Amino acid sequence: MSVRFQILALLLVLCCCKLSPAWAQLDAELLGGNIAPDRIDTLIARNAGDPAVAFDLLGLKAEAMAETGDLEAMAQAMTLQAALAIRHPELITADLPSLHLDAAEALIAASDKDRAIDQYYAALSALRDRAAPATMLIEVMTKIAKLEAARGNVSTAEDMKKKLRDLSPKFSADQNTRSTGAGFARVEIYYATDRALTGKTRPARMFGSGRAEGLHYGTAEVTIPRTHVPGALETPSVWKLEFSADPAKHVMLQSVTPVAQDGFFDSMQNDVRASGAKDAFVFVHGYNVSFDAAAKRTAQLAHDMNFRGLPILYSWPSKGATVGYIPDTAVVRSSGRRLTHFLEDVVAKSGATTIHLIGHSMGNRALTDALELMALRKAPLTAPIFEQVIFAAPDVDKELFAQMMPTIRPIAKRLTLYASDQDWALEASRKLHGDQPRAGQGGDVALLNDHIDTIDMSDLGNDMLAHSYVANEQSAILDIIMLFWRNLDPANRCGLTGVGSTGKRQVWRYQKGACPDATLLPVVALLRDQGAASRDQVRETLRRTYADAPEIKTLEPLLLEFARD
Repeated sequence: MSVRFQILALLLVLCCCKLSPAWAQLDAELLGGNIAPDRIDTLIARNAGDPAVAFDLLGLKAEAMAETGDLEAMAQAMTLQAALAIRHPELITADLPSLHLDAAEALIAASDKDRAIDQYYAALSALRDRAAPATMLIEVMTKIAKLEAARGNVSTAEDMKKKLRDLSPKFSADQNTRSTGAGFARVEIYYATDRALTGKTRPARMFGSGRAEGLHYGTAEVTIPRTHVPGALETPSVWKLEFSADPAKHVMLQSVTPVAQDGFFDSMQNDVRASGAKDAFVFVHGYNVSFDAAAKRTAQLAHDMNFRGLPILYSWPSKGATVGYIPDTAVVRSSGRRLTHFLEDVVAKSGATTIHLIGHSMGNRALTDALELMALRKAPLTAPIFEQVIFAAPDVDKELFAQMMPTIRPIAKRLTLYASDQDWALEASRKLHGDQPRAGQGGDVALLNDHIDTIDMSDLGNDMLAHSYVANEQSAILDIIMLFWRNLDPANRCGLTGVGSTGKRQVWRYQKGACPDATLLPVVALLRDQGAASRDQVRETLRRTYADAPEIKTLEPLLLEFARD
């Protein structure tokens, strides 16, 4: 590895302190993803002030070095990625143990056992501070013991072997009991993905960004801390002196279990029968999202909505990198063809009778294509197939999106578009697409269309997480639950005001602070879960559940208005 790159890397870790939106300064070369190896160092220097971009560029560096056979440089890039992720957890979601383990394996292949063992110890440290599977701990500790013995450190090797023999029951096969049951909740989701398998067994690394020949099916378990704040996706914070994940504090993907297609839908039907909840939602993630992040987001939505039905993730092969925008655009629409058949299977084979769909960002390119194809195949539709279809911040050409709505409209009871004029990611996409507005942009370019309700969420602000406001904000989640609960018109939902009109439609603007979101969210989630639709049912549920919570009584008139017969 060049001295220039070593100096550059050191500056990167020590000086990355400008927390600007990752898209803010991206150029076409970065967005393309396919960067020539000899350009990567230059681009890392240019983007040293943006940790998220620097992290992704280091990932490209690692890939490039693997292709050239420079395994030491590959390992160094991964090590620096880990250092950036520790320093900026609010901007970078990374699987730290996997980064260290991959670096260790590269160094072993490069015959650098001294540096490899350092990476194994770093991985072990990260694993010990999280609910790590016993098999993974045993694997890493065994490798450390062998390496220490090979280096002549007999006593250290024997000490590690003793620790292996003395593993506490808290690291048994039921590894998730490391933190007490009171510390976190478990959420099981179903997934279908056309991502290719990587050959790795670690949950966060099981699926990569390559395309599979067909769909993979399975279930995943995500733990969510009891201290979780609705709308948040808690990760370790260096400011709280948190340097690794803990299921009692952070949202974590614990396991991924592949299932054959027939068994997949049989399991869904069994869950529907056991729970009595015959509803499901399918979440299609957006650009720059890994399988790990998509699984956690799906579970978070299900948890925050108190959703007892089937939470289902459809994950397309996004590169999961800021610098992979153009490669993502190349694969997302081909996934739409597979998504349309998967949705038909969910309708026919899952056992759920009420199915909602949520697409986010670029994932809406797959979702709109899938729905248009399905609607055309099944035309004329005599009844809606889906209940609610939600297009959140769609990174789709506004005019194309509008033209697709008449075909898609009959497929659902209601179509809803969430937009914002503070969405910097969509503004960057607009510039990249010849200044053509995106369907998810609000304000003066908000879509007015007779076939869909447009909700302008611009009041939620322009912070770095604005592009994910639908999952990150309690107010947006509350509005989604209201739709799932009662299929209410925007005029009858909390905090929405009409701001313009054309024909029968107008844009509805969310007014921040107009609705007691934090208080209403768990109550409406409970009412939806209990099937309390009429006023009498709402009164009875509130009386039975909140008899000792007089503050909830103040919400009763509002809730009864939502539940009017």
